[in-house]
Amino acid sequence: MTLFRGTFFDVPDNPFTGGMLRSEQDGAIRVVDGTITDRGPWTEVRARHSEDDVEDLTGGLVLPGFVDTHVHYPQIRTIGALGMPLLDWLEKSALPEEARLADTAYAQEIATEFTAGLVRSGTTTALVFGSHFPGAVDALFTEADRVGLRVTSGLVVSDRILREDLHTDPEEAYTAGKALADKWHGTRRNRYAVIPRFSLSCSDELLDSCRALLKDVPNAWFTSHINENIAEVTTVKELFNAEDYLQTYAAHGLVGRRSIFAHNVHPTDGELRDLATADATVAHCPTSNSALGSGLFPLKEHLEHGVRVALGSDVGAGTGFSILKEGLQAYFMQQLLGDRGHPLAAPDLLHLATMAGADALGLADTVGDFSVGKQFDAVWVNPAQGSTMDVALRHAFSPDDALAKAFALGTSPAVTASWVAGQQLQR
Repeated sequence: MTLFRGTFFDVPDNPFTGGMLRSEQDGAIRVVDGTITDRGPWTEVRARHSEDDVEDLTGGLVLPGFVDTHVHYPQIRTIGALGMPLLDWLEKSALPEEARLADTAYAQEIATEFTAGLVRSGTTTALVFGSHFPGAVDALFTEADRVGLRVTSGLVVSDRILREDLHTDPEEAYTAGKALADKWHGTRRNRYAVIPRFSLSCSDELLDSCRALLKDVPNAWFTSHINENIAEVTTVKELFNAEDYLQTYAAHGLVGRRSIFAHNVHPTDGELRDLATADATVAHCPTSNSALGSGLFPLKEHLEHGVRVALGSDVGAGTGFSILKEGLQAYFMQQLLGDRGHPLAAPDLLHLATMAGADALGLADTVGDFSVGKQFDAVWVNPAQGSTMDVALRHAFSPDDALAKAFALGTSPAVTASWVAGQQLQR
């Protein structure tokens, strides 16, 4: 039994529908076997549990562990390849690096760097775009399991347009994916996701094999890309003779509650209606959208249609693992949209960074806030003494203001420690 003492912020209810920031300035959270059993003011909780061990996290802020709903494991070494739109960036930067993961020893190096990047940034749960190679996906799950992260991932499949060494056929895609799912789906904190790279690089036959795998792996997840780049959208509609991009997935039974689509920068009203009806989620990746010049995310339209939205870092088109930075960039993006944007406040950003992702991944009953009964997934944001962030936090005039400063100034170096189910992750 451990009492964690500190300043705790969370957003248990959706602020887009009336939820508010919950804060405890000098608070305590009691954790027993990884689960929160009590919370409240420090003096009251300590009086109830005077014999418990104490973990002192005073200074800075303790937030729920961050949830990244779109991040590419093979691309950590490609971060910072700027100056190209999506399709050029894939050809010249991302895909040559992804092909190197055919070497399993190389993939193991990448898996170690990747999981370390998540931990250092305070990400405790992630929906990860895996690799085109089964050995590399196995290496990712093995390392995530060793570290203790909550990871949902799988084999990425394509059979056209991309370089040929990243192609697979429908039968092989199913067989390799099923073997990985049999080994890892539901093993401790790992879960399997069916992942066609995007319909641009997938034939109807390959998407059919994805549907079969999704059906045969109980409670598996599905993720892919959608409506990221205008040239991509146009080509997809031509290839499939489709009315819109979403139809290329829906025609194969791939749009549902456990579907998470990255980007959706250029949706139609019909696609937004269909996403909402299916209860699917969109992973908003603002630094990637800016770096590749993909466009400004229409959050207002998503919310008006009732579409779930969470945050993704989209490493390596995104510029790092920090979900704090993604929250800030999401804020900037809506500001730039003016009347067409949805103004974001600090509680909105924390919701997008935590509970929205947990909800998208079906983990809202387990993580995402500090309610009693949930597991203690947390990140301690405690900047160096005398740093600009430290000064700003110490002079914040309200909890909302302190949280806003955390997003405005927070980066990975400010993340001092993180926990999953009460166990501190090794940095």
